[in-house]
Amino acid sequence: MRGKAIAMTSVFGAALALAATAAVAQPGTRPVRYGLNGPDLDGCTPYSEIRGLNPRGDNFVSVRAAPTTAGRELDRLGPGRKVWICEEVGGWAGIVYGPRASTGCNVESPIPRVRAYRGPCRSGWVSSRYVTPIAG
Repeated sequence: MRGKAIAMTSVFGAALALAATAAVAQPGTRPVRYGLNGPDLDGCTPYSEIRGLNPRGDNFVSVRAAPTTAGRELDRLGPGRKVWICEEVGGWAGIVYGPRASTGCNVESPIPRVRAYRGPCRSGWVSSRYVTPIAG
């Protein structure tokens, strides 16, 4: 009976690990990574602003779950919104942004290694053409 309990525990543990992995890396998503500048530089640079939107059009840029137009829309940011660029991939910027001026997002100082951004602010992907560096 004990061997059966151990086997059940192993199966249950494997199922939990699989579920945790699925929650982190859902199909069609790519977490924004930070720390790509090395352990001696800020986790994300540069500090940037959303610009170049068409005021006669939507006047927002979609924040997506992956660096593709097929990525699920997570949010919409208007002109002037401040963001941190953490990663760039093929015309897409992996950004981190807060509810207001993107401060307190824990990307403004060095981190020891590259990792996926998990908060406390929001993150996602926007077209690089709408993100203009303003500092850093």
